[in-house]
Amino acid sequence: MAHLLGAEALHLEFPTKVVFDSVSLGVNEGDRIGIVGRNGDGKSSLLAMLAGTLEPDGGRVTVRGGTRIGVLEQQDELADDEIVSHAVVGDTDEHVWAGDAKIRDVIGGLLDGIPWDARVGDLSGGQRRRVALAHLLSGDHDVIFLDEPTNHLDVEAIAWLAEHLKRRWPANQGGLLIVTHDRWFLDEVANYTWEVHDRIVEPFEGGYAAYILQRVERDRQAASIEAKRQNLARKELAWLRRGAPARTSKPKFRIDAANALIEDVPEIRNKTELASLAVSRLGKDVVDLLDAGVTYGDKTVLQDVEWRLAPGERTGVLGVNGAGKSTLLGLISGTVEPTSGRVKRGTTVKVATLTQRMDELDEHLNDPVRVVIGRLRTTYSFGTGSKATELTPGQLLERMGFSSAQLSTPVKDLSGGQKRRLQLLLILLDQPNVLILDEPTNDLDTDMLAALEDLLDSWPGTLIVVSHDRYFLERVTDQQYAILDRHLRHLPGGVDEYLRRRATERSGGSAPAATTSAAPGLSGKEAREAEKEMAALDRRVQKLRRTVADAKHALADMDQADYVALGERMAKISAWEDEADELEMQWLELAEKLG
Repeated sequence: MAHLLGAEALHLEFPTKVVFDSVSLGVNEGDRIGIVGRNGDGKSSLLAMLAGTLEPDGGRVTVRGGTRIGVLEQQDELADDEIVSHAVVGDTDEHVWAGDAKIRDVIGGLLDGIPWDARVGDLSGGQRRRVALAHLLSGDHDVIFLDEPTNHLDVEAIAWLAEHLKRRWPANQGGLLIVTHDRWFLDEVANYTWEVHDRIVEPFEGGYAAYILQRVERDRQAASIEAKRQNLARKELAWLRRGAPARTSKPKFRIDAANALIEDVPEIRNKTELASLAVSRLGKDVVDLLDAGVTYGDKTVLQDVEWRLAPGERTGVLGVNGAGKSTLLGLISGTVEPTSGRVKRGTTVKVATLTQRMDELDEHLNDPVRVVIGRLRTTYSFGTGSKATELTPGQLLERMGFSSAQLSTPVKDLSGGQKRRLQLLLILLDQPNVLILDEPTNDLDTDMLAALEDLLDSWPGTLIVVSHDRYFLERVTDQQYAILDRHLRHLPGGVDEYLRRRATERSGGSAPAATTSAAPGLSGKEAREAEKEMAALDRRVQKLRRTVADAKHALADMDQADYVALGERMAKISAWEDEADELEMQWLELAEKLG
């Protein structure tokens, strides 16, 4: 394949740190490269040197003559007084850009709902990001550099962007380099992965899943090095292999090798043990939303919400910005009162919310981290039974990526990711039994996200997650719901079903896209029968889920010392859950046939 650009013996250093030392690499036609690594290791600096916006201290970058390069930086450079239309297409006549299929696709995919004549300065952060992306993608470039392109984008926009980039930069033309912490996006788009660490850039073939497999193999060959990273990577590989079977269809992800590496790795979460412990901490009742609705003035945000949260439930919540996700979380936490219906809370329920604002740190801004944790006299239990461990605040900080040297850093001087991790630590040490995570992945790198997921795997309580990070959402939750047209809907098909429903909603349809009659390979009669079977399966799954929730509630009334009876009851609950999972798989198979 033709060479597009290359770097030879790059050297970069700042006053207190050497970032890169003699790094050489190249980009060829068809390369879609994801760049990963810990925060602060130089990912954005590498991108900037290759794009020509940062001069290296040594070495050189060469670009093939005539190669057109486009760059999306983390912070947009749009002028506040610029109009959206001009920011995207400049002075190009309307009949010209409107006749360009590429530009129409970009505008339809990114700018839906953003006024064409609005001032950039009047837009939200997310809307500005979309305009900056639309400006870049509307141009003609051979190579584009994207620095955190999914920041501020929702699940729908991220899915659109992934599909658009694969179409625009297929495996035989152009080049694409992406710095992102969004692992689903990486796995969907990249055909190569570069890991930035310890002053070098290490290349891997394939997307994120293939990278994890190869990294585990590398770490296994040097088992005494980075033992903690190795164990986390093996656990993540086990989830990629067992929990996300769709990803294993990728040809570069060597399934036999993956199976050999994870054969001794236990299940990611012991759902039965965690549910039992959650019941003992929460009792029979958690939070029940009973025909609840919320209206602000003449605007109805939520209506007829019926949701009974069970002990140990792990649920992801999806919805577009403004759909009512924050209002739903407020109903659960008690900060929002319903205007219709009611909310019932168990007497032992203690809700904590990881907000996007980091208010928990305000009183500690001038204190060093060691002073903050020095005031905390408690330990925290993780795991169950013989595997339970008691961690001190210091041990938790170490597990969440803080070094000894960083303990003397004032809270106000921490990076965004470090503040995020400290915020979560303070919340966990307050011992809640219902935990709400509102966009918890902001500012965290892929290694830190894996560590956070590992921590949550052994957290015994009810977990509600709102996140645009699809990988994280699917990784830490067992089921997903969405707010659609003011109602809370269960998603047996997970995020894929949500995207189908949203596509139908935007096109003005009344039925979920999963039940469309335009199914390739099926006659009209077969499609109708499949739709009826899907509806029946959905009802059976809902009934089983209610049975499981009621059974978990009933555990609180049983004699906790009667281990035989408890074991028998938990076995029944597990059987019901397995049956529901099997029915959901049948539902998904039908949905795929219906296209």
